[in-house]
Amino acid sequence: MNSPVRPGLRRLAVAVSAALLTGCASFSQDGGLDDVARMTQERIAQPAPLKRDQDSRAEVTALLAKPLTADAAVRIALLNNQGLQASFAALAIAEADFVQAGRLPNPGFSFGRVRGGGETEIDRGLSFDLAALVTLPARTRIERRRFEQAKLQAAMQAVNLAADTRKAYYSAVAAAQAAGFADTVRGSAEAAAELAARMRATGNWSTLDAARERAFYQDALTQQAQARLQATTAREELVRLLGLWGPSLAFTLPDRLPELPAQPDQPANAEATALSQRLDVLIARQDAQATAQALGLTKATGFINVFDAGYANKSTTGAPRENGYEVSLELPLFDWGGARVARAQATYMQAVYRTGDIAVKARSEVRQAYASYRTTYDIARHYRDEVVPLRKQIADEVLLRYNDMLASTFELLAESREQLAAVNASIAAQRDFWIADTNLQTAMNAGGNTDSRTAQ
Repeated sequence: MNSPVRPGLRRLAVAVSAALLTGCASFSQDGGLDDVARMTQERIAQPAPLKRDQDSRAEVTALLAKPLTADAAVRIALLNNQGLQASFAALAIAEADFVQAGRLPNPGFSFGRVRGGGETEIDRGLSFDLAALVTLPARTRIERRRFEQAKLQAAMQAVNLAADTRKAYYSAVAAAQAAGFADTVRGSAEAAAELAARMRATGNWSTLDAARERAFYQDALTQQAQARLQATTAREELVRLLGLWGPSLAFTLPDRLPELPAQPDQPANAEATALSQRLDVLIARQDAQATAQALGLTKATGFINVFDAGYANKSTTGAPRENGYEVSLELPLFDWGGARVARAQATYMQAVYRTGDIAVKARSEVRQAYASYRTTYDIARHYRDEVVPLRKQIADEVLLRYNDMLASTFELLAESREQLAAVNASIAAQRDFWIADTNLQTAMNAGGNTDSRTAQ
């Protein structure tokens, strides 16, 4: 006659069966990179590469063979930046932790042999950590969330790398363009200084005016050196983000920045978009959810977190074999788990408050980024449509007066310098707009990297 199964044993069997079914987690074929590529594609219209291989190196070589564009620079950085590859390695570590959490704990085996008085006693035992088995599904869910969080982290690294690359690209192009105008200013100052020296030698120019032109020439030399250094610095920053070295450093940049768009963008519901799309907000939410699950697990195991059960066998010389079971559990005499639960609760509240803080900052950063975007657009357009044309008109009028012998050579050179200064300011304003445009996109899509960085 079969004996009825006790309810407690039935519940234990169900829990163990669930743990056995859960304990078959395995590594994914893509290591989570497909999701990273998808999230990156949604935010910057370029997917993060799944791996570095011969095809990716050939693509980098082909992109470097032509004058570099902003999109090409971003693509090269995604393919070639080793810091990004390091973040992908962190994703693999998170997946390994997830798979490990789903593995069944190994059973324990014990063996003892005692001999004395002509008798030999042998004890054998096979035990399982039932606490680990019962909590295995919960631990697996926690690590799965952390794996998903690692995917978001990797995607944010890729999106922020793209933003940094765009800003470095615009700074490098603007710095090279400004260095070219600095060369022109130096040439103008040198010509003025030489003319002043000749006229001073013939007595047609005062010593004071000649000294002023010479001083301007020396200032122009200093400004030219500074402009060249800034161009080199900006280019090297771009090189680092692109991950280039050796012969690849010979890439060429365009002569000028892209033109301003006809009209500035006016994104609808920018704050709502940021809260739903920003990767740092999504990461904070995942962290809070994982912490909540960890809190539940801590509460469940706070009273007893060591519970082993297993089969026991004992044999003695001249006596029949004895079979049975053995149960081992932790007695909560000194530690009732209250400190662990309190720590888990505090950690959960920390994650909740951190999520709220990131959400508030996200809203503010979007508003600030859009204000910067609109202001820099208006300034750049003002230089393009008003300041530079006016300076050109003045320079043309001075040239006409010079041709009619109504203006001196020095007036002509001075006005040329003013025009070049206006053009340089226009270049800086145009650069600042494109950087602000990148910051706005980052504020809505990624977060964690929305500083208004401009080249000096």
